[in-house]
Amino acid sequence: MTVFIVIAVLLTLLALAWLVRPLLWQATGVGVSSQRLNASIYRDQLESLERDLERGVISAADCEASRDELQLRLLDDTEEPATLASPSGTSFWTGRRTAALIALLLPLGAAGMYWWLGSPESIDPVATQKGHQDQVAQMVDALAARLKASPDNPKGWAMLARSYKVMGKLAEAEEAFLKAGDLVNTEPDLLVDYADLIAVRANNNIEGRPLALVNKALSLNPQHPMGLMMSGVAAYRRNDFALAVAQWEKLLQVLDPGSPDAQQVEADIAEARAKAGLPAASRAAAGSNSVAGASEAGKLPAVDPAIADAMSPEKINQMIDNLAARLKTNPDDLAGWVRLARAYKVQGRLPEAEQAFGKAGKLVDADPDLLTQYADLLAMRSNSLEGRPLALVTKALALNPKHPMALMLAGSAAYRRADYKQAISHWEKVLAVLPPGSRDALQVEAEIADARSKAGLGLQAKP
Repeated sequence: MTVFIVIAVLLTLLALAWLVRPLLWQATGVGVSSQRLNASIYRDQLESLERDLERGVISAADCEASRDELQLRLLDDTEEPATLASPSGTSFWTGRRTAALIALLLPLGAAGMYWWLGSPESIDPVATQKGHQDQVAQMVDALAARLKASPDNPKGWAMLARSYKVMGKLAEAEEAFLKAGDLVNTEPDLLVDYADLIAVRANNNIEGRPLALVNKALSLNPQHPMGLMMSGVAAYRRNDFALAVAQWEKLLQVLDPGSPDAQQVEADIAEARAKAGLPAASRAAAGSNSVAGASEAGKLPAVDPAIADAMSPEKINQMIDNLAARLKTNPDDLAGWVRLARAYKVQGRLPEAEQAFGKAGKLVDADPDLLTQYADLLAMRSNSLEGRPLALVTKALALNPKHPMALMLAGSAAYRRADYKQAISHWEKVLAVLPPGSRDALQVEAEIADARSKAGLGLQAKP
């Protein structure tokens, strides 16, 4: 705003100077100089006439006639200028007064015209921001009015809840989330947003209902970034540093390597490991632990921590690229394709990971762990367990009916399609293979209780 005013003032002053300069310039008398010039010209002509007479070019009579004519013309051209040529001293609009009037009216006229036709508020950032906020507020109010007239619109209530949350209207946002109904319970993003809202209203306390909502979101999408972050923060605050490390290491797998978020999470993991008395681990070591790793160790050999600590991200990328190059020349190495698929998944290169799993062929079809990991990858890409991911999970359960991760995914798929009894059946089988009283067991019990309430079966625990 200030810069614009300074530039406008400078341009106005330049235009003003250009206009008033001729009015203030004092004109010098040019009449005398003109008379002298005419006299000089006639003098030269007389001298030329005398030379022609001496050379005999003209006669004396002609010379005398020409001299008389020149003298008459000289008298006419050197006559004093008329008195009307000089300005009268009694005129009111002198040059100075005209210049003063222009100097007064030009800036006032320019400012007034800009104020009338221009948009002064457009160069004021505060006014511009307020205008945008007013426009957003009008849109939100219009949405609220439509929902009052037609309340049976869960997606509309969810949109209104998020809008209210961004605007800082937390109480109204919570009411809108409640009116969204069952839609919130089926969308991980909405569950996490709702949990964050309740935590903010409770002085950033994640325990209780916010954490229950976060756990439900993670049961629907175990790789949900915000859910993993909030779960890790809750565990860290209650001094469960091992769980915080586990959740944040899962989060690290879905973040862009080397991004500011990934670097912050790595710092949080290092701090939590130090408080838990755990050895420091690089991202390469952490990334080798997949979600399905809770059930079985898998086919890949463990990485020596000393070696893993010495690996840089550049070296890891080079190793993965070298493995991919070797597999192009030896495509029948099924175990190599599995290693490449897992590595790509850790890096977040999901399309390449899916292709590598597909080339592993029969090795994947015969291993419940690989089938479950493949299904989890496909679900991450499509944000749905239905279709091919569920078919892979079913095949894994046919090979190992007690596979924990496969049972969890099958239960989540059943829960999403409102088949709560089937979800309860799968999750109760998971409880049978989990240590009683463990964190995982308690979380599964909470999911079963929620599914029972949805199915109208009461709050009876597992048999």
